[in-house]
Amino acid sequence: MGAAVSRNASGGGGEETEEQGNGSQLYVSLKMETYKLGGELVPHVCGSVPLVGSWDTSGALPLERESTSIWELSFVVPPNHETLDFKFLLKPKRSNDPCILEEGPERQLVGGKLLGDRRPAVFKRSGDDVHEYRVFIKGYRVSPFDLAASWRAYQDNFQPSTVRGIPDVSINSGSGETNEKSSSASLELDLEHYVIPSPLGHANSNQVYAANMTENPRSLFRTGRSRSTGGLNSQRDVATPIDTPEVIESTALVAGKIFSGSGLVESNSSGIYPQMQKQDDRRGIGSPIVIRSPSETTLNVGFNFNSPSKHSMPEAAGAVTAGAVADQMLGLKEDRHLAIVLVGLPARGKTFTAAKLTRYLRWLGHDTKHFNVGKYRRLKHGANQSADFFRGDNPEGLEARNEVAAIAMEDMISWMQEGGQVGIFDATNSTRDRRNMLMRLAESRCKIIFLETICNDRKIIERNIRLKVQQSPDYAGETDFEAGYNDFRIRLENYEKVYEPVEEGSYIKMIDMVSGHGGQIQVNNISGYLPGRIVFFLVNTHLTPRPILLTRHGESIDNVRSRIGGDSVLSDSGELYAKKLANFVEKRLKKERAASIWTSTLQRTVLTASHVVGFPKIQWRALDEINAGVYDGLTYEEIKKNMPEEYQSRKKDKLRYRYPRGESYLDVIQRLEPVIIELERQRAPVVVISHQAVLRALYAYFADRPLHEIPHIEMPLHTIIEIQMGVTGVQEKRYKLM
Repeated sequence: MGAAVSRNASGGGGEETEEQGNGSQLYVSLKMETYKLGGELVPHVCGSVPLVGSWDTSGALPLERESTSIWELSFVVPPNHETLDFKFLLKPKRSNDPCILEEGPERQLVGGKLLGDRRPAVFKRSGDDVHEYRVFIKGYRVSPFDLAASWRAYQDNFQPSTVRGIPDVSINSGSGETNEKSSSASLELDLEHYVIPSPLGHANSNQVYAANMTENPRSLFRTGRSRSTGGLNSQRDVATPIDTPEVIESTALVAGKIFSGSGLVESNSSGIYPQMQKQDDRRGIGSPIVIRSPSETTLNVGFNFNSPSKHSMPEAAGAVTAGAVADQMLGLKEDRHLAIVLVGLPARGKTFTAAKLTRYLRWLGHDTKHFNVGKYRRLKHGANQSADFFRGDNPEGLEARNEVAAIAMEDMISWMQEGGQVGIFDATNSTRDRRNMLMRLAESRCKIIFLETICNDRKIIERNIRLKVQQSPDYAGETDFEAGYNDFRIRLENYEKVYEPVEEGSYIKMIDMVSGHGGQIQVNNISGYLPGRIVFFLVNTHLTPRPILLTRHGESIDNVRSRIGGDSVLSDSGELYAKKLANFVEKRLKKERAASIWTSTLQRTVLTASHVVGFPKIQWRALDEINAGVYDGLTYEEIKKNMPEEYQSRKKDKLRYRYPRGESYLDVIQRLEPVIIELERQRAPVVVISHQAVLRALYAYFADRPLHEIPHIEMPLHTIIEIQMGVTGVQEKRYKLM
């Protein structure tokens, strides 16, 4: 029975903290740690009748496996049976071999107090073959109310599926035959032997500095719309640099001057303002346009899904589209474009946070770009600027930094006016003057939300500083690490002297959130569907390194028959993979006792996980395969022959095609959002055993692949994709077990 109850531990030999006779009952927990126990032997306990079986070994009660090495039995003792005499024994699982009773006197537990010395369980198996195992014996006083609550929780968590009788949640359960793998199912070689190359466009962001993966400056580059082919940058524009002085001259921003090329005019009283130009009502494509009919008082939404205009709606379905429609119909026109402006001292995780947020919003279907002002600065002024360049009392440096910030902001707003939806503006933006300048540039053009990252953990800051010096192009030419480290420290001090926390406008403050332990998030003047989703996402993100393992179920009978959907069992090959997967998980996560196994509710994934023991297993309906609707159980050849129009519609646009009475890939992405949020929130490893379409969508999130590529991502059977999440970004490794 579940032990999630409030209690006072009396422990082995400890004094009771609660008197008997007040209605409480004794809860007893017996555990044995068996690292080298053979697969044929199962720990049991025998003794006082009827509580712990019987002194007759045939009636002994078995301990259940709690983890790879821990076996446990727990029960409640009624008031009239609070004296227990018992012993541990090892009982063969199947054969008629005799049981092995532990050596030494009987153990006695009286009212929750263990009498005598604490000792390990000693077993003599044959001759001089003696084995010792640690045991843990505890008694707790539990109220009847706690017992009732514990039982309800147990019933809720272990209620079997109404379809197949398989528990939706199984804690540390698994086949007792796990250690009996045949030689063909075991992994005799080191895990690295099974590593295979990842395909082009995989998730290995550690190969490049994160800021270099952001958008190329329009004003500093001549952009060609050809495609990049590498990694997380697969959807970025490829650009060719041109002579920057000629271009910068028309877009620079320096206080007290006029720059007609940038759309700015001088104001004697308030500094620089955007020119007040008549805005085209169709700027902000990406959301519906509200049109008032001359003859009607109702509002008509001007959707045109066949229009060649860029992003007439977010590339999404369900809640994302509904939220976008509501915001566009009821919100201000400038709210159709959202600028997330980062604020914070260097080495506080701004670029990391910006990159994660960009990836999340793109995956949901919002056209989002990440603009890094540091990248603009390096292209305009070079990457070899010393710490003096960042002094608050250096007017030339301040002017140069404001200049590139204004250029980046204008680039971002220009992109929004062409149809972009969310711009992530990544810079320190550490003073009110800088933030006021950005708000003036954005006035009547887009909505600004400041996102301030605050970190007070000196260890995290120190780690980030060292990563910055090692990876940043600012120090690529510095061969002396200590010299670069000292220079960055001085740069950081320069920023600290002038830093002003955000108190103006709409803002989100993330305070000590990066570790995933505590912290807080503050919001001010935040409303609307998308800002709300952003806050929810940020609440659940952190930097704790941990692996996420993605794998399809073992080959199923329907896979062999080329039938889609269904709920078939595993083939012989699939069953072999399930055993190999259990062996792999045991080796890969042997030091990760807090890991968990997630499956869909379909039996081919549940059966694939059945041989894994020692970890909680959780079924998610959200991880079920894409619903093929009326075509469930058919082959694609049958669909092509009998429904050729449907077959061609799917072939033309697999992303948006929805099976009749079924789902599209966009539908799958929407139901997977809670899974993504929980994966971001988890601090321990997770093994996800699911299906091809679902894993394509999950993998696309981590690899930052564009939506239109999701239906075509390779997701082979009997392969494990390890996604490593941490401070350096996302890295990938693949293992082919069969």
